[in-house]
Amino acid sequence: MHRAGLLLLPIFLLAACGREASVAQDGRDTFLRYCASCHGVEGRGDGPVAASLSKAPADLTQIAKRNGGRFDESAVMGVIDGRRAVAQHGTRDMPVWGVLFEAEGQGEPYPRYQGMLKSRFLVDYLATIQEK
Repeated sequence: MHRAGLLLLPIFLLAACGREASVAQDGRDTFLRYCASCHGVEGRGDGPVAASLSKAPADLTQIAKRNGGRFDESAVMGVIDGRRAVAQHGTRDMPVWGVLFEAEGQGEPYPRYQGMLKSRFLVDYLATIQEK
């Protein structure tokens, strides 16, 4: 029995690595589809639409640096989702992606979950592009 478990371990590890790579690709694909026009392909705030905006898009590679070296997943998720805007922060220039992602999922099972999943993909991807 012990030996059988050892034989199956590589299969489980390969499956886990494959899923991790898939999630990373999902995040990058989601970023390129929804965010790159403003934030640029590399997330530096230099997308093709950036020059036409009244406020320059953030350099998303510097989120952790601006936060004392810590990437605050919850805060980033809140900005992406956008449904919990703080009135004192003023108007929001970025779309409320949570609502848009959910609307895109209408007609599919669990549209709100699908929207949250897209936001999660983005958060996970943004964590990978942080510069020290």
